Amino acid sequence: MGQLRMTQLIDSFGRVHRDLRVSLTDRCSLRCTYCMPHDFNTWLPSQDLLTSDELIMVIDVATENGITEVRLTGGEPLLRPDIVEIIGRIKTLPNAPELSLTTNGLQLTRYAKAMFDAGLTRVNVSLDTLRAETFVKMTYRDRIADVFNGLDAAKAAGLAPIKINTVLMRGLNDKEAPALLEWALREGFYLRFIEQMPLDAGGIWNRSTMVTSDEIQASLQPFYSLTAIGARGSAPAEEFLINGGPHKVGIIASVSQPFCGACDRLRLTSDGQIRSCLFSKDETDLRKILRDPSHSTASLRVEIAKRFSHTVAAKLAGHGINDPAFIQPPRPMSAIGG
Repeated sequence: MGQLRMTQLIDSFGRVHRDLRVSLTDRCSLRCTYCMPHDFNTWLPSQDLLTSDELIMVIDVATENGITEVRLTGGEPLLRPDIVEIIGRIKTLPNAPELSLTTNGLQLTRYAKAMFDAGLTRVNVSLDTLRAETFVKMTYRDRIADVFNGLDAAKAAGLAPIKINTVLMRGLNDKEAPALLEWALREGFYLRFIEQMPLDAGGIWNRSTMVTSDEIQASLQPFYSLTAIGARGSAPAEEFLINGGPHKVGIIASVSQPFCGACDRLRLTSDGQIRSCLFSKDETDLRKILRDPSHSTASLRVEIAKRFSHTVAAKLAGHGINDPAFIQPPRPMSAIGG
């Protein structure tokens, strides 16, 4: 049995925070156009990344203070050579959280079974197209076969559910929504479409290339009957029953239909900064105190807990994407943790 969680992370709007997204590295083996420029190479120095011991310390304190779900992200988290160790250590914490991982799938053939054995049960795989030539255009890498092989490995390992995250971009893959859904249903995957967000680090995002939730639904409806399920709580995806169920498809409409009012997420960047929102301009530095030799273990845990509380207390009502004064964050999604 886990220890009793004595506290909750509640912001000034009454939102209880239970979900922590943990970026393990800012590096990635693809160059998805909506995430970073194709020639991006401004990586964090390795010594700036949190070590596995530091990560486990932060997650342990977070789970003592109300966090019940952790998702490991990147960049590409499977580029961390200690990924299996990190999963195993999280699952043996006194208040072990529900644990999932988001990956581009390239290394799943290598790691899927070991991660499952270490305690991982769920995985999200980013895949925006079924066409090899479109994959190259969108990622600048000819690796789609590795993604498909990785998905086969994830199924064989027993990871479930396997969620597919798809970003549609106008003029590139926006006509593929019906084919992607047909493929996902055939393979037993849960597909979620995600509106393109201003997190590319190049400042090139604009609404003209974003395919909206309404457009996604319109492209699917000639082929499928979609029925909105209704209240989704803090889940980011609006879910629809397909042809009356039981299968579902999700749409994450962060831009056109913000769901900030129910947000329960915090983020830990790979270099040890807590963020209250993907689009936050403010960060709370944990790495500095983690590496302060004047702290005992007990005092360090207290300080980490305080910084989580302060970050949540200062969280804004929403991300402000639709505010004319909105300024795109300077850090790409790969550095923040999606």
